[in-house]
Amino acid sequence: MTACSFANTGAEANEGAIKLARKWGKVNKGGAYEIITFDHSFHGRTLATMSASGKPGWDTMYAPQVPGFPKADLNDIASVEALITDKTVAVMLEPVQGEGGVIPADPVFMQALRKLTRERGLLLIVDEVQAGMGRTGTLFAYEHSGIEPDIMTLGKGIGGGVPLAALLATESVACFEPGEQGGTYNGNPLMTAVGVAVIKRLTSEGFLESVLARGEYLKKRLLELSAKHGLKGERGSGLLRALILDDERGPAIVQAALTMEPQGVLLNSPRPNLLRFMPALNVSEAEIDQMIDALDILLKK
Repeated sequence: MTACSFANTGAEANEGAIKLARKWGKVNKGGAYEIITFDHSFHGRTLATMSASGKPGWDTMYAPQVPGFPKADLNDIASVEALITDKTVAVMLEPVQGEGGVIPADPVFMQALRKLTRERGLLLIVDEVQAGMGRTGTLFAYEHSGIEPDIMTLGKGIGGGVPLAALLATESVACFEPGEQGGTYNGNPLMTAVGVAVIKRLTSEGFLESVLARGEYLKKRLLELSAKHGLKGERGSGLLRALILDDERGPAIVQAALTMEPQGVLLNSPRPNLLRFMPALNVSEAEIDQMIDALDILLKK
């Protein structure tokens, strides 16, 4: 990646990626503008990023949607190929669908997608807002597949708790002219200084290896919990994981966890049949054990 535009949120970065792809299509592909996205995907809460998302119910919440986002099925390359027309400019996906239930894109699928987009002259956009910045044990989640995207978006972890996001693109794709992309607070010195500190920490010796190790430990403990309570296993990558329940009590567990004594536990249920876990990247095994112990109690109720 050689060009970078800063933003405040992941939604803004993804909105910028959509604009950049459409501008590139106007310049290089006769006005092609459609971007193939995926069922159960999540790209933000602006009108365009909600339209790009495949989250159930979002197609009617603020209808009509922004047109131009046909939906394929993750890990099904034939479903992507079937949607390609002369209007298609790009394919956009999360390497791990977070809001959709912590569903990783298979490396073989990612490689096939990269091959297909190159053969058809399309851009490949990876939304790394949730899965990037060390979350899966590599700096960017797409690295697990050994591919290179044309456009990448970052948010959440890049700011370490402050509002910072980024849109990155290869030199051949970066076709914005001065003034076409920006914002009042984009790239301000305070937030970008935090971003520099985050990058330095993530790339320090042994840090990402420790994320992988903690991810494996969390996986092990979740599988133990699943076996003990007769659940349906777990899935994920690094420190982005989900425990798959045997029913749809996820929201009830989240509420019960908040009022636990002597201390509440903050859990998340993006789908009613699972719980999602995204602990701090420097989480300790003792802290993971504390959460597992609390969850063990909750699952008995």
